Amino acid sequence: MQLLILAAGYATRLYPLTLNQPKPLLPVAGRPMINHVLDHLSGIGGIERVLVVTNHKFITHFEEWAARYDKKGASYDFKIIDDGSTSDDDKLGAIGDIHLVIEREQIKGDLMVVAGDNLFDQSLADFGRACAEKKGPVLGVYDVKDWELVKKYNSISVDSAGQITHFEEKSAEPKSTLTGIALYYYPEAVIPLIKQYIAEGNNPDQPGRLVQWLYPRLPFYTWEVPGTWFDIGGKKSLAEADALFSQKLS
Repeated sequence: MQLLILAAGYATRLYPLTLNQPKPLLPVAGRPMINHVLDHLSGIGGIERVLVVTNHKFITHFEEWAARYDKKGASYDFKIIDDGSTSDDDKLGAIGDIHLVIEREQIKGDLMVVAGDNLFDQSLADFGRACAEKKGPVLGVYDVKDWELVKKYNSISVDSAGQITHFEEKSAEPKSTLTGIALYYYPEAVIPLIKQYIAEGNNPDQPGRLVQWLYPRLPFYTWEVPGTWFDIGGKKSLAEADALFSQKLS
């Protein structure tokens, strides 16, 4: 299985912090944000390689980070992939970057995808176990418990088996406060469908749109993320994450 970390955005809402530093490498509790992401994914078995897709502006930042990163005995290798974009105006979008990596790296096996600015405060080892048990793709979900906040993300309904029965990006009238986050498992059989999504000219940004397109076509399962989840979109959420992670380390 390959693990793909999405890190090609320009994070304009965090300017000036991200003018010359990619968001996933901003410090949280004294360590790059992406380190915390990898820490909580480390309990998932079967990861053979970690692919980090970034933009041309920040490619050297991630190459230098990967050279310094302590894998703590893990056997996987890093590969940093340049998507060729240079600004927010020519970015490929999250789904576009997933497709780029699939094509360039000739991905044929299972693929796990996570955003480099998604922070979790608990291990995701059980996500790996859930993926191994399900006979289809799996989406990480989180209950934000706020009817207004969920409108910024997506609204999901699931059945008793955790299979998605409704998914809508940025719903004006959400059916629940449960939302899908940028944590995905795509088994090998789904890879051709990702290629089809792009070939049909669908929106290459906002990775939830791929879920919205896929779930009517095949069973798509969910796994509820434990603990606290942070979507680092601005300075407020960055400060909140830094405070929580610093407290846990003290």
